[in-house]
Amino acid sequence: MIRLLQIPVMGWKFLQLSESVENVANIWFKILLFTIIFTFIISELTKNYSQVDKIWSILPIVYSFVILVNFSTSARIVLMTTLVTVWGIRLSYNFYRKGGYNMLIWKGEEDYRWSILRQQPLLKGIRFSIFNLLFISVYQLALITFFCTPLLLAANYTDVPLNILDYIASLFMLVFISIETLSDNQLYSFHQQKQKKIPQSGQFSVSLEKGFMQEGFWKYVRHPNFISEQLIWVSFYFFGVAASGEWLNWTVGGAILLVLLFQGSAAFTESISSKKYPEYIQYKAVVPKFFPFVFRSDKAKD
Repeated sequence: MIRLLQIPVMGWKFLQLSESVENVANIWFKILLFTIIFTFIISELTKNYSQVDKIWSILPIVYSFVILVNFSTSARIVLMTTLVTVWGIRLSYNFYRKGGYNMLIWKGEEDYRWSILRQQPLLKGIRFSIFNLLFISVYQLALITFFCTPLLLAANYTDVPLNILDYIASLFMLVFISIETLSDNQLYSFHQQKQKKIPQSGQFSVSLEKGFMQEGFWKYVRHPNFISEQLIWVSFYFFGVAASGEWLNWTVGGAILLVLLFQGSAAFTESISSKKYPEYIQYKAVVPKFFPFVFRSDKAKD
């Protein structure tokens, strides 16, 4: 039964993975299946739909260490696991300080967007439970697994030594992790001041007046943390390229699907902000969504 389910979800059998890598992939799939069932049940019982959000930064670390235990002599696997762990610990801390985690694992702050989404006419009642199962639990957790698959590809080529592409990918990951860290710190400080949990420092005076963040990195792009997260995992894809020598390989699907997810997430977030803050539409018109441009006009650049 497990293997039948794997074909549409992961398709290990068609990827010419070695037996040892396939065994690890089977472990991944069992972890994925358990996590889907667990998060769906807990979210339905508690009506807190941020259960996947709690796991987002943890599951890649779990996958990495499953690989590392089985391929501990591979320098590339050690490097990839280290970077994923740095990324995951940082992101988990950011989620923790916003109240996302609780000693009782089913509690914690829920992302405000889920509450708004539940009010949509097309998603009320049982339809939101179906949405929870198919999109929040199955799709998002499967997506996490997909963008971690360069680990499997790297494990399939443990005889290939580290090369320049590995170092470039590492550098880019560290740069984007740093940008995401600084962005999250700025946003956290802004919200702390906005909620009067800490005194206003004057650093975000314009943003506090308008009600939404538009200073710091937000002066240049509307979602610096979102684009950093995407580019972290796009960079991660190139470890598989370095190992296999294939610039376009089957693991690219994870990075593509992640980018598409953030396109939708950013659009939904901005629809909320546009209704809440009258001046947000003007901000959208002059500040690009993801990539800063040298030349701007009074029209949106993206």
